[in-house]
Formats: sequence, structure tokens, C-alpha cells
Amino acid sequence: MTSAIDALDARLIRALAEAPRTVVLELARRLRVARGTAQARLDKLQQRGVVTGFGPDLDLPALGYGVLAFTSIEIAQGRLHDVVEHLRAIPEVLEAHATTGTGDLHCRVVARTNSHLQDVVNRILEVQGIDRTTTVIALSEQIPYRVLPLVESAPDD
Repeated sequence: MTSAIDALDARLIRALAEAPRTVVLELARRLRVARGTAQARLDKLQQRGVVTGFGPDLDLPALGYGVLAFTSIEIAQGRLHDVVEHLRAIPEVLEAHATTGTGDLHCRVVARTNSHLQDVVNRILEVQGIDRTTTVIALSEQIPYRVLPLVESAPDD
């Protein structure tokens, strides 16, 4: 299996991770490549779906969402689409993944308080087709979401 990125791509991604607002000319200077090369590489990474955005990383507790929970949802056969569309309308549902094993969907959910979490779970349950939910509250973050270790493991040229 070949790597989706080479060493220059990895250096470009690292530079963007360290300073996301860096302009292409500055990235080229840091990487010691031509501005056109840096731009072309960045464009290709975006076109291939490797780099998917440049939005700000947000601290959810600073936004007032101090409760992080994970909800597993068991869905009646044939109702996945309906349930997913319903979940899209709930802003506190940050992501949902179809899974194997116990539960059909696993969702990352935030709330302001435990009472608010109960309201969010109740909203989740408003759609037909959910057989059962199980929610667990995260006590503390041990490893934050990260992808740079994958970039770091990319082969060097």
C-alpha cells in the first residue's frame, strides 16, 4: 500500500497545523520550495480530500458546552436514513458513525449541563425507529482528537 502523502506533503500539513493562517508565500519560504509548488501541493491535497478544511478549532467548554457524552443508538431495520436526518437537526450531535457490534450508530454529543444532556437525549428519542439508546458521559479527555501522528509516520523522501 502506498502512502497518500509524501514527505513534502507531510511537511506542508505540519506547517499548516502549527500555523493554520499562514499564507502560501510564507509556507513556501518555510518549506524552501517555490510558491507555485506549495500552492500546487496544497491544491492537490484539497482535491484528493486529504486536507478537508481550514476552519478554526473550537474549545467546546469555552463555548459553554462542558458536558461531552457518547450515545449508542439501536435502530429498527430500515430506519437508519430517518434517524440520521433527525440527528442532523440537533446541533448538539457533533458526529454520528454507523458501527458494527452493539448499537447501530455511535454519536458524539455535547451539552451545557447534565440536565441539558437529558434534553438532548430526549430530542434524539423523538424520531420513530430508535429501539434503544445508551449514553455515557466522558469524565476527562486523555488524548484529544489528533491526526498529526499519522502525518509524522508518513515516509520520508
